[in-house]
Amino acid sequence: MARRRKRRSLPRWLPLVAAGLALFALGLLLGRGRLAERFESWRGERERAADEAVVAPESGAPGRPASPPARPAEPRARVVPASSPAPIARVAMVIDDLGPDLRPVERLLALGLPLSYAVLPHQPRTAAVAARLAAAGAEILCHLPMEAEGDADPGIGALIAGMPAAELERLAIAAIDGVPGAVGVNNHMGSRLTADRLAMSTVLDVVARRRLFFLDSRTTADSVGAELAREMGVPQASRDVFLDPDPDPEAVREQFERWLEVASERGAAIAIGHPHAVTLELLERELPALRERGFELVPVSYLLERPETLPE
Repeated sequence: MARRRKRRSLPRWLPLVAAGLALFALGLLLGRGRLAERFESWRGERERAADEAVVAPESGAPGRPASPPARPAEPRARVVPASSPAPIARVAMVIDDLGPDLRPVERLLALGLPLSYAVLPHQPRTAAVAARLAAAGAEILCHLPMEAEGDADPGIGALIAGMPAAELERLAIAAIDGVPGAVGVNNHMGSRLTADRLAMSTVLDVVARRRLFFLDSRTTADSVGAELAREMGVPQASRDVFLDPDPDPEAVREQFERWLEVASERGAAIAIGHPHAVTLELLERELPALRERGFELVPVSYLLERPETLPE
């Protein structure tokens, strides 16, 4: 007769292990649920914060929009306030009578500001001055010598009223060619010639053909330069203030302030100064502070009246 096989009993520890695994699995399920709840709560807070940060259009006041937008893929741009106030007006400073000496040019270029430089032709250092200004990327004008009233001598190559048109043209071309890099022309002296419509039409014809602009220094109230340039379609502007007709430091400072007053009234103003020691000292002291005072210093070409802006 076959012997009955004895049934093995389960190890006593197996139920304990099974119970432990069941508890562990239950803990995982509960923990995952709590984690999901915490994640949803965190995400909701982030969305609410993003919605509340939206600025109401035009009013600039914070508030929630009528229908909350979708969350942006990238963070919103941060608006950084300007470091200085918006400019009250634009101002241009032209320095005349350059050419005899390079030292004033170096002092002015050291300011690192957008001045305009009017260079006399036929001077000992004209070529060197023009080259230095061009290398610095500065705006250059040909400071064209023209006849003045009285006995004042405008210098070599001056245009004289009564000259034949061909001679005026020749002298104007020679002067412009003598200042390489010039993008404009303004008159040196010229209180007599700029009042001569026939002579100025010849000069401005050369300026037009060279595609330059004309700045009327307005050494006389009778000047027809700007008016005639406008009629001929030449970009033009007129000087508003002479900075240093009186070399007294206080007088120069008053003219500087007058320049800014005119700019405030009209929105823009052009001043002409000269490389005198008192003028250079004032410019070195005052020009760097213009932006803080609300004025934007620009090359004079920025303030031109151009043909496309003229009324029909």
